[in-house]
Amino acid sequence: MTTLSTPAEFTLYRENKYDYSSAIRWILSHVKPYTWIVIMIFVGAIGNAVLAVVVPVLTGNAFDSIRDTLDTSVLLPLALTIGISQIIRGVLQLGRNFGAELMAQKMERDIRDELYLSLLGKSMTFHNLQPVGDTMARATNDVREVNYMFSPGVNLVVGSFMFILMPLFFGPTYHWSLILTPLIFIIVYFVALARYLKNLAPVTDEVRATFGTMNTHLSESLDGVEIMKGAAQEDSEVERFVINAKRVRDAFVQQGELEARYIAMLLLGLAYAGGLVHSLILYRQNLLSVGDVVAYFGMLQLLQFPTFTSTFAYSQISSGISSARRILELIKRETHLDQNASGVTSQIRGDIEFRNVSFHYPSPDSGRGARGEGEEILKDVSFKVKAGQTVALVGQTGAGKTSLVKLINRTYDVSSGQVLVDGVDVREWNLASLREQISIIEQDIFLFSRTLSDNIAFGKPNATKDEVMSASIAAQAHDFILDFDQTYGTVVGERGVTLSGGQRQRIALARAFLTDPRVLVLDDSTSAIDSATEDKIQRAISNAARGRTTFIITHRLSQIRWADLIIVIRKGQIVASGSHDELMKTSEAYSRIFRE
Repeated sequence: MTTLSTPAEFTLYRENKYDYSSAIRWILSHVKPYTWIVIMIFVGAIGNAVLAVVVPVLTGNAFDSIRDTLDTSVLLPLALTIGISQIIRGVLQLGRNFGAELMAQKMERDIRDELYLSLLGKSMTFHNLQPVGDTMARATNDVREVNYMFSPGVNLVVGSFMFILMPLFFGPTYHWSLILTPLIFIIVYFVALARYLKNLAPVTDEVRATFGTMNTHLSESLDGVEIMKGAAQEDSEVERFVINAKRVRDAFVQQGELEARYIAMLLLGLAYAGGLVHSLILYRQNLLSVGDVVAYFGMLQLLQFPTFTSTFAYSQISSGISSARRILELIKRETHLDQNASGVTSQIRGDIEFRNVSFHYPSPDSGRGARGEGEEILKDVSFKVKAGQTVALVGQTGAGKTSLVKLINRTYDVSSGQVLVDGVDVREWNLASLREQISIIEQDIFLFSRTLSDNIAFGKPNATKDEVMSASIAAQAHDFILDFDQTYGTVVGERGVTLSGGQRQRIALARAFLTDPRVLVLDDSTSAIDSATEDKIQRAISNAARGRTTFIITHRLSQIRWADLIIVIRKGQIVASGSHDELMKTSEAYSRIFRE
């Protein structure tokens, strides 16, 4: 079995048991654990088709019995036989349908689990380059299309295939030449079907792609609805959405047009006419009875089921395979980071060293398999920080400060050079162990749509109520939490929109305090805190910084002054470092920041 060779950032300790060499093999590897369901589907389909033949055969026998003996008493046992056979057929059909639906639901569950774990294991480079709306389209609509591919898609295909075979097997029992009509029908049917599927595949790919594009725009519009309304751009955004929706419609119309031109129904009519003429010729030659003609024509009518369902069922399978390709492409997307499960897992002391570090973000194409380089963000950066020191990173917006601190916990990897923690290259650390001991509080605070208590304890789910409360007190969050009716049980809105900016940042500080990290990074994390609260927060941060290495990215002079080391960054390079007093005297770049 071919396995996914590209290392994920986190494998989440899930055994890789699927074949990633192609979409069809990937689907089949998902089917393999449920072989017993496949057997149930085929047994039900074969039994259903065979018992369907009983009706025309016994109907033909009834015609011959009435014509030959004029005795209607033979009809009762024939009717009972038909009734019992169709009851059994119904049970088998139920088993086939239930098995297909069970398979479809299990497949959907397994694929959702696999995709979700894969997405969690991707690096931030991947998530920065991959549109959220497209990801959601693949994780919801495309996964559901794989479900529909099995039920009703595969279910109808298997069932209809068995129906196609019945006239081929049972027709010659009346006369050997009666194999000709079903045989010719089957040959022409599958030739037409192969051509239909070949033309259908790119169309269903386009349907799935245009839907993903539309969903991407919808996600961006809703995420940025405040900006859109503030700029009064509702009309232009509606126009863009209408254009995307039109492309989706056009793709579906193209698929419908292709389905409408499928010639299966014409083939069915020709098969009826050819089969009836053929059987009547044999009847005139006294090679068939009336009942035989009736029975044979009844068998030919079994071809109606596969003919009617083929357009819908095979379209559903084509859509499912297209969706599987999109899902698999997402799973296989390269991340360039691995978790290094066998790496260093010891407790961090806090010595940090940047050694000739340069960094550039990957180009958008590199997130889709091609290695590319974007603009260089950091250039030949070198400095050392001793354990327990507080470092302030200052510089104009876009200087590279945030990018620098995200190299410490390997949110991103250096392009060249080394970042060392306690003298060990961060790439030699076990990634989970490294990140568990480093806490980054960013300016754009993200809170989950959960209770305040759950948000504070996110990094330490087993924390006690007292621990949560102590962390919130240290972060100056306890008082405003008590003002809510549900206090710590208050559920915040998505991204914490029900809280003010200062409240969100204090919750984030509490979350960091609770995990007791060895390295603390504050990325302008007090920018939304009012001046009345700033002194309290400053004391809380000062207390939290004791005994741990702390990086502060801020423009607030009150926070920069007490840093042990101040590093001035300009256009991705260190232009000065030292204490506040030293830099005010010696660094024009540093003093300019405060004059501006």
